Amino acid sequence: MNDTEKLRNLVLAPYIIKATALIGRQRNVGGNQFRHAMATFAILLDYKLFDDYVLLKAAVIHDLLEDVPETDEKELRQIDEQGNKVVDLVLEVSRPKNMVKEIFLQNILEHGSRNAKILKVADRISNLTDLHRDYYSKSRMSSYLDQTEKYILPMALEVNNDMAIELRDLITIRRKQMNYIKYPGFAIF
Repeated sequence: MNDTEKLRNLVLAPYIIKATALIGRQRNVGGNQFRHAMATFAILLDYKLFDDYVLLKAAVIHDLLEDVPETDEKELRQIDEQGNKVVDLVLEVSRPKNMVKEIFLQNILEHGSRNAKILKVADRISNLTDLHRDYYSKSRMSSYLDQTEKYILPMALEVNNDMAIELRDLITIRRKQMNYIKYPGFAIF
């Protein structure tokens, strides 16, 4: 099957309908969680992961259980024949409320499935794309970039070298932006 045929066989509409519950969930940088979910899905397509339907479906709803806690997990599992695997992957990348983020990321790095790592990397690429110094403090951005280098970049190196290159580039760009000081008439890095 070529890439077009693979995508033609992907039935995504029921997952997109469920993901629309994220439309009302605002992101700190603007927009909403639905757009972020679609961006994460698009990143996976950009890396030509056309034939892993479970991964693609999970990308569309990867934040749904965390951000819309009233979501009926059982209903998600019954969407289609892959529903159980999709929800299991979403749960694997969903941080329990009582778990420190660094411990959660370390667990995925050490014990996560290949798909969990790929999805976490795509999610972080989307987040770094939205990480702007006009909203986040320099210290918060720096901490987030440090976290990305420590946990997410090693995942990318393990599962997709091209994604690792993009992560490194985004980290470099964001670090430059953090140190960018604009004075009237000129800019200094």
